[in-house]
Amino acid sequence: MERAEGRRPEAMRPVRIKAKVNPYAEGSALCCFGRTEVLCTASLEEGTPRWLEGEERGWVTAEYAMLPRSTHTRTSRDHRTKGRAQEISRLIGRSLRAAVDLSALAGYTVKLDCDVMVADGGTRTAGITGGYVALALALAKLGLAPLFPVAAVSCGKVEGQVVLDLCYEEDSNAEVDLNLVLAPGGRLVEVQSTAEQGFFSAGELGRMVALGAEAAEGLFAAQAAAIGAA
Repeated sequence: MERAEGRRPEAMRPVRIKAKVNPYAEGSALCCFGRTEVLCTASLEEGTPRWLEGEERGWVTAEYAMLPRSTHTRTSRDHRTKGRAQEISRLIGRSLRAAVDLSALAGYTVKLDCDVMVADGGTRTAGITGGYVALALALAKLGLAPLFPVAAVSCGKVEGQVVLDLCYEEDSNAEVDLNLVLAPGGRLVEVQSTAEQGFFSAGELGRMVALGAEAAEGLFAAQAAAIGAA
């Protein structure tokens, strides 16, 4: 198959991460996968959710939203009741909590807002990848650091071929859609996968995981560079 941007099956789109794009937030980053752009801000607040009362640990939570004209047609701002936004918000929160020692964060909550400015596929993976940078900068305000970096990337099966980092055109026609959240060394934090059409084999799944793990190493380097330049 010929990919939309002329990429090889195993190639990522250009990745750009710029930290400290919001002067008011404790942590922020603009994460771009190709044309997809996600603004990630981390707000550090005293206190924890009521259900954590009496426990010596902090919390990390996230809210994902698509800005009204991030897609070809305008969408409503009332995103909080939309199932997809809620599902992605929970995914981002789970993914980033995995990288934090919540006991060291006791007494504080980090609230991450991941707002999609331009959507061209991979918005949740860009949100997690950029969200980690914003989170790390916010934790630094308390003299803390993440336990390890976390990044995310999509894979899929399009026209019978396994490919990495799907743009919207590929994602909308994919036979298989898979999102990977990874830590260094190919360790998996979360895997989301479904066959939109037909099925996929264990071998194809292994190929997708291997491609994602290799790509994640480049994302970790981009995150470290953005944090270092902040």
